Amino acid sequence: MEENLNVTYLILGGHMEVEKYRHIYFIMFLIVYLLIICSNCTIVYLIWKHQNLHEPMYIFIAALLLNSVLLSTSIYPKLLIDFLSEKQIISYDACLVQFALFYSFGFSEFLLLAAMAYDRYVSICKPLHYPTIMRKRTVSIFLALAWLLPACQVVTLATMCANQKLCSFNLTVIFCKNTIYKLFCVTSRAITSFGLFNLICFAVFPVVFIIFTYIRILQICYHSCGEVRRKAAQTCLPHLLVLINYFCLFMYDVITVRLEYDFPKIARFIMALQLVLYNPLFNPLIYGLKMKEIYKHLKSLICQDKMH
Repeated sequence: MEENLNVTYLILGGHMEVEKYRHIYFIMFLIVYLLIICSNCTIVYLIWKHQNLHEPMYIFIAALLLNSVLLSTSIYPKLLIDFLSEKQIISYDACLVQFALFYSFGFSEFLLLAAMAYDRYVSICKPLHYPTIMRKRTVSIFLALAWLLPACQVVTLATMCANQKLCSFNLTVIFCKNTIYKLFCVTSRAITSFGLFNLICFAVFPVVFIIFTYIRILQICYHSCGEVRRKAAQTCLPHLLVLINYFCLFMYDVITVRLEYDFPKIARFIMALQLVLYNPLFNPLIYGLKMKEIYKHLKSLICQDKMH
């Protein structure tokens, strides 16, 4: 088996296009990566620093933003190195590591969103029981499960892929994800079934659960006063926007690879760009500007910097 895989950049127009403008692309994506780190970590810092934000809802937001940084870090460093390299290659072992990190943090995002939905459900539908249900220990357990469960399952899947015989050594992608299945000589039914099982457990079930909780929240809010409806909309709408965006992204990934559906080139460009650019920057903008308490501290931080 060859040691390295050749990786070409379909999103950027092919190898010659990368060669011609690679330094420009490097600067652009480096700026984007730094923006992702700075924007997400700023909100995490505000939540960590201010005591009034030490509530389950804000802790889950901080975890979600931290997860976005980790997810981006599984993609951007290798991408930046490739822009400065004559040849874009990656060892199969390194490709599997990137594959495992991407799906581990990707599935964690769904579980974190589900935990946030449960927190909102208890807060709005069972307010009297909220302090006893959403204790610090409960929040810690949710966070641990959100990161550890997907990691264990995806590492198992990556280990199964490591034992497969390869008949192809080219990937037309910007990073290693489930397109590595196309490298196998024979499609593995076990890997396909296990991958589908992970998708159902860590993407479909959380989305179904979130939809259920929102239906219950809407039912309660419909019969409540305007203040309750306003508060519910303020906290739940950003959550819903992030969920829809992320679920569409994952479903696209499944359709194009699992079903080998040939999407138009412009559609593949938009979805790939969303993955490396829009989505990691979407969370801090939504939660930083739409969440009243976070926005208040963010505004105060900006004003302090201007004064200094």
